Formats: sequence, C-alpha cells, structure tokens
Amino acid sequence: MDKLLQDKSYPFEKVYQPLDVSARLKSRCEDFIVEEYIPIEFSGEGEHCWLYVRKRGCNTDWVAQQLAKFCGVKTMAVAYAGMKDRHAVTSQWFSVQLPGKPTPDWRKFEAAFADNATESLQVLQAFRHNRKLQRGALKNNRFKITLRELSDTGDEMFESLIRRCDEIARNGIANYFGNQRFGRNFNNLDQATKLFDNPRFRITRHKRGLYLSAARSWLFNHILSERISRGNWNKALPGDVFMLNGKSACFKYDGSEDGDEQIEQRLSSNEIHPTAILWGEGDGMVTSQAAELELRVIDRFPLYRDGLIAARLRAQRRACRLVPQQLGCYRDEKDFVVSFSLPAGSYATTVLTEIFSDLMVSS
Repeated sequence: MDKLLQDKSYPFEKVYQPLDVSARLKSRCEDFIVEEYIPIEFSGEGEHCWLYVRKRGCNTDWVAQQLAKFCGVKTMAVAYAGMKDRHAVTSQWFSVQLPGKPTPDWRKFEAAFADNATESLQVLQAFRHNRKLQRGALKNNRFKITLRELSDTGDEMFESLIRRCDEIARNGIANYFGNQRFGRNFNNLDQATKLFDNPRFRITRHKRGLYLSAARSWLFNHILSERISRGNWNKALPGDVFMLNGKSACFKYDGSEDGDEQIEQRLSSNEIHPTAILWGEGDGMVTSQAAELELRVIDRFPLYRDGLIAARLRAQRRACRLVPQQLGCYRDEKDFVVSFSLPAGSYATTVLTEIFSDLMVSS
C-alpha cells in the first residue's frame, strides 16, 4: 500500500499560521447552528410536500425515516439536499412524495418528539410543490458557531482572533474537504482501499459512493496542499482552469501575456479561483504546468488513481480557494462566536482550522 495512504495524519499545508490557541467545538448542540438556503419559488400545489425542519441531536437519515413512518410512505419517497450533523441544531429542507394524499398535520409530527430530551424536531415551513427536492438544489449553508474552553482568553488573543477572521473574509482560505468526508478514524479511506484492492468487495451503492468520494477528495486535498506549499494556490499557473466565485462554471487559461493582468485582477478581487481536479476519467481540462503539477501528485497514489478510473467516475473541477460570505465574529465573555455562509460542498471546519491551532470536538 502507498505510504501516503497509510499515513492518515498527513499534515496538509495551511494558508495561515494558526494562532497559538485551542478551543472546543460542539460542547452542546446549540454551539453549532446551520441553516440551509435553497432558492426556490413553490408552486403551491403538486404531490410533493416540502418541509423546512429544525432538528436537534439527530441526523438527517433518521429524520427522513421518521417522516416516512409518519406519512405512511417508503423511505425512498423522502428526499433531502444534503446531510447535516447530528450534534448540532440544523435547519434543512425535506420533500415527501404524497400522490393523492392530503397534507399531513405536521403539529402531530412535532408532538411525537415533544418529550424527547435528546432529539427534537420542529417544522418551520411547509409548502406543496410539483417537484421533489434534488440533491444538487442546495445553494449554501449559514453557520453560527460558538467556540468554548479557549486555552488563551486574554484581550490580545481575542483581538488576534478578530483580525484573523477579517483576513479570511478578505483573502479566503484553502477549500479543503473536511475530515468528516473521510469518516470516523478515516474509515471511508480504509474502505476505499479495500474496494480498489478487491473489485468484488460487496457493499451497498450508497457506501460505494461514499468511499469513492472520499478517495478522490483525499487526492484533491493533496493537490491543493501542494499548490499552497508552492505559493500558487490563489495564483495563476499556465494551463490553469478557473472557476467563477459562487458558480460551477469554469474556463481555461493558456498563460498568454495578453491575459495575465486581467486574470491577476480577477484573482485579487476574488471574482475567480484556481481549480484542482476531482480525479476521474475524461478531460481534466488543465494543460501545461497546471497539468504537470496535478499528475505529479496523483501519481503518488497509483491505487486510488487507477481505482477511480476503473470505477468510471467522471473528472470534475473544484475551486482551490473558498471565500466565506457574511463573515462576522465577536467575543462572548470567555467564548468566541463566528458566523459565515459557505457554498454547498464546503466545510465549516476548514475555516476554523485556519484560525485555531487545535480544535477539540465533542461527540
């Protein structure tokens, strides 16, 4: 097995030097608040009932199962846009397909959990619509996070924390996949290795997707780390492909002198970002120096490189830089509160790890 696959503690490069302070995350559910935003105009009719549910102390799959049970439908009739943490207070959209059925009394659904000390559900909004909720519908997530048990609660440290947040708001951070992508104790990577070692390894379609995504996310993180170490994670390389901020649209850059100044201006204003490959078959789009860098990193992981191609995953691009929107922060006595909005697929923990030297996560 590749040495780098065995070493799950591989230290990915940071954009900023973390401040010399540790903090505890998720001491209680209310310390990690997430709100989904999906831009949609509801038709007011149709066989799908959309619900905006606030949940506490329970995961997304469990909520979907409870909705299916209450509505008397199969679990596959319940859809959601993305998974949300259990140890948190999260508000997210679900849709339930109810052909020919009246809208349920959601107050009764809420009442079933009224006396539950650890798990609670509240239906904040409900609408009829003519389409189900799709996985790609989520635009962004809004976070409000409280960090407790700071190792340094002096005035100077809080001033440094606020300055760091201002710096991140201006210049962005590395758009790494967070550790949750790789499973508890990096189990998803271990399972991906088993899958690539033995193509007959029998698993469900859902788990297969998790393991494949973990493998190519690991490769992406290594490419991004390499670009940070070379000082070009937020700069143009000949042959680069750029992504528009807040969009999935990409365009190629050939490195010609005529476009250099314009590209640099757009990079400086965070209008565009360099990208790195989400490895798979097909055109990776990059050429020249950018392609050489990516392939040099990918070739360190022949098992993942060949396994993802054999799995027929299509190559995609992901922005190297992430600029949190509406970033704010403040001191709350001995605690530190930070809030921001991130596009779907980006991780709040990647923001926090550019601020704190160590994050202790309560489970």
